[in-house]
Amino acid sequence: MKNKMAFLLLFMVTIGYSQNWNTDFSKATTEANAQNKPVILVFAGSDWCAPCIKLDKAIWQSEAFKSYSATNYILERADFPKKKQNQLTEELKKQNQNLAEKYNQDGIFPLVVVLDSNGKVLGKTSYKNVTPEEYIELLNSFIKG
Repeated sequence: MKNKMAFLLLFMVTIGYSQNWNTDFSKATTEANAQNKPVILVFAGSDWCAPCIKLDKAIWQSEAFKSYSATNYILERADFPKKKQNQLTEELKKQNQNLAEKYNQDGIFPLVVVLDSNGKVLGKTSYKNVTPEEYIELLNSFIKG
């Protein structure tokens, strides 16, 4: 019985803290069109880029961003890890490289690109040392601008 309770608690915590980051850009844009939401496309180096890691911890993992993004954005992450144990599939590497060629030609990490549901760039930003609420305001300024 204790094992069942522990599993149920772990499952509920995981659901509460999970975030719907897509890694399939075509799926993300399909969802964005269906739901009429902007796409937040993040170029990150999850295991080597210090500002990327700070952005993840300070903004993406915050409760304020998680709850707001769940109903207002479609999230897409294009990760470029360097450590051997974190390598992506060849298909995912190719997709992320194609996204970088289109949306991140200067190779900036982290780069946050706000897109409309058709893939048009509305704005770009990077890591900022601000509150999650201020970061959300910044992202929304591109959408309303």
